[in-house]
Amino acid sequence: MEKKPVTPLPAAEAPVTSPGPSPVRSRRKSGGLTLSDVARIADVAPITASRALKSPDLVSPAVLQRVRDAVEKTGYVPNLLAGGLASTKSKLVAAVVPTITGAVFLEMVQSLTASLAASGYQLMLGQSGYENSREDALLEAIIGRRPDGVVLTGIMRSALAKRRLQVSGIPVVETWDLTSTPIDMLVGFSHEKIGVAVAEFLHARGRRKVATISANDDRAVRRNKAFSDTALSLGMLDADSPEVPTCIVPAPTTLGSGRSGLRSLLQDHPNIDAIFCSSDMLALGVLTEAQAMGIAVPEKLAVIGLGDLSFSCDLNPALTTVRIDGSAIGAIAADFIIQRAEGKVISDPIRDIGFSIIERDST
Repeated sequence: MEKKPVTPLPAAEAPVTSPGPSPVRSRRKSGGLTLSDVARIADVAPITASRALKSPDLVSPAVLQRVRDAVEKTGYVPNLLAGGLASTKSKLVAAVVPTITGAVFLEMVQSLTASLAASGYQLMLGQSGYENSREDALLEAIIGRRPDGVVLTGIMRSALAKRRLQVSGIPVVETWDLTSTPIDMLVGFSHEKIGVAVAEFLHARGRRKVATISANDDRAVRRNKAFSDTALSLGMLDADSPEVPTCIVPAPTTLGSGRSGLRSLLQDHPNIDAIFCSSDMLALGVLTEAQAMGIAVPEKLAVIGLGDLSFSCDLNPALTTVRIDGSAIGAIAADFIIQRAEGKVISDPIRDIGFSIIERDST
């Protein structure tokens, strides 16, 4: 039988061999813990683990418990972007501060925002609070959106949140504190050294009966303890007081807390000659109440704050305070995140920016 010639297909209809998945739909590789890892630990298929997390009523109680145990053990947070189109980078960085009303953090946030924007990144800001901290829930939501970096205010204390951040593969910068064992990277300073330096500063200026008004958050408490311990060792105590008089107030601090704090201290310790406040806002309250009570500053009472807020140099008397370079913290944290997002290695991941005492008329 004679074979018929084969007519070639038109060019437009010729079969095409696919080179592989479209790069547009390639998933971003973060290097973090994946759902497959959770499935392996739970001894189930990845699709079963996914079903247990998304629709728990569709799996057996035993399987659900195994998956939940694996999630708890690993700190895994589902990737909320996994079902959509993902680019190589999110160009989003999340920052967590204790309060958005705290003026002391604004300089860092502004610098962080500007430094990130210069490289095409956007900042997402979250408020964790002080007491009954919402850090765990907030960080779970942040990690689930897989930003290119996370900037934290302070050292992460929650073991669960720390584990989740470590296994996420997301670059993390802790700020406003100092430790030799950060989660990833750190830009900050020693609160203990501030306490020591302020006590020595007041002692060198002849103050011998000191007191403090301090917020109740962890960093302020450690700073206050270092101040009190140093003052005690230098003999800066009233004869009738075995320890440095302290008034603890809720964070975030207010002008009103400073006013009531001074009144409270003077009721039991009328001879105090210097007060270290854990914020400039508290110090402003002390200056306001001292003026109302007719107490001369600095002749009878020296006052020192922390933060060097914009109003501090314009008060009468101008406020002596501890200056923290928030702009430097924000700029360095942004640089760390951007370098890591570009796959670079940070040679010095712990940066101590220090602090300075700005002496003005209040001391």
